[in-house]
Amino acid sequence: MDMKKIALAFGIALFLSACAGGEPATRSIGVEGLTIASQGGPMPQHAPRVPPQGPAVMAAKYAVQDVQVVVPRTLKVSEANTFKPRADIVWHGDPTGDRYAQVGAILMAAVTDATMPMVEGRPVTVELTLTKFHALTEKTRYTIGGTHELRFDLVVRDAATGDVLDGPRRIVADTKGTGGAQAIADDAAGRTQKVVITERLAQVLRRELSAPVTDPTLVARARTQSLEPLILTR
Repeated sequence: MDMKKIALAFGIALFLSACAGGEPATRSIGVEGLTIASQGGPMPQHAPRVPPQGPAVMAAKYAVQDVQVVVPRTLKVSEANTFKPRADIVWHGDPTGDRYAQVGAILMAAVTDATMPMVEGRPVTVELTLTKFHALTEKTRYTIGGTHELRFDLVVRDAATGDVLDGPRRIVADTKGTGGAQAIADDAAGRTQKVVITERLAQVLRRELSAPVTDPTLVARARTQSLEPLILTR
């Protein structure tokens, strides 16, 4: 993969903020794409029983040539050790320092991990612009726990022409943060906030840069073997 760049850029994000705050990454799904059960409402009385299909099989859509992470200096940082500071960036998982650079490095590590196996398909570059990185403060982490709020804008460009192929669109990658005794146990086991957040961001990026595999042979192989660039998700 070509040179990776973290751009700590000045500027205001121009895209509307998403309101969703759940575990899955945001991507609109039409009702026509859902099963009867997932749409809600009664199942037909004599509907055939469908055996569980297992995890969906996804494959990378692109050959990622380069990635860029932008952390605007206009984002507000808070060092307050309260339950939920009012800020865009709250990060206490590294020693006191440049929080913009620290969270940018986490996002870069995640996108690098997610895209390194993506070597087949149309050559592209991936641009991520951070809009929110609100992890748990020590006060929250060691008492009640909460949610790591992780938001960024995604743009995929043709590597040769620079034409936009996907985006810009807001990605919500929020994930649960443990609290109290569980948080202490996680730290002791090496499951720090940085590890959890990096893994979550990488998981979401793999999903957002992939598409479902429909070839039944590949699906069967992926469910019995660990194959790249096939990605198993639930």
